[in-house]
Amino acid sequence: MSLIDALNWRYAVKKMNGQPVEQEKVDQIIKAASLAPTSSGLQPFKIIVITNQELKEKIAPIAFNQSQVIDSSHLLVFAAQENYTEEGIDAVFNRMNTERGLPLDTTDDYKNQLKGMILSRSAEENFNHAAKQAYIAFGIALAEAASLKVDATPMEGFNAPQLDELLGLGEKHLKSVTLLPLGYRDEAGDWLVNLKKVRKPLNEFVIEYK
Repeated sequence: MSLIDALNWRYAVKKMNGQPVEQEKVDQIIKAASLAPTSSGLQPFKIIVITNQELKEKIAPIAFNQSQVIDSSHLLVFAAQENYTEEGIDAVFNRMNTERGLPLDTTDDYKNQLKGMILSRSAEENFNHAAKQAYIAFGIALAEAASLKVDATPMEGFNAPQLDELLGLGEKHLKSVTLLPLGYRDEAGDWLVNLKKVRKPLNEFVIEYK
């Protein structure tokens, strides 16, 4: 199945049937997200995977009681770093050079230039930057799920500070950005399942300069 076919198949599932998603498919979705491009390869976010039903039930009211949270097989939370640190940037480049069999100082010029730019910004600016990187991976996870015919509902409708407190994300210097419940559609119970997918026509969506 092509990516276009997969994206035509997917929709924002409103009701899941509680059927578990095969772990192999979940692993593949997370792997795809980990391969997403990020600014300077910093990957300033984490994916939290929740299968504990009691915890999902605690999250549900934080997410305005959207049933997909409870009925999902796996609930993925994309959480971005609160800020960048010198130590974190060093760790990324040290790993990169070590894995490539290069001296640790190979990328020092670029790394130091990057530090000068990033570390001079406010924590709010850096969190917003990190959140954008998380969204790139989020989109790729959504597409990979569709390619595997696993349903996934993108969610921004939740109280992020409350979720952060529940999951103890502040202690990890993270803030939740978005949720991605994984599961399978309840075809009998979802009012949206058979409705036509509607998008802007390409001549309204694209602006060309020739």
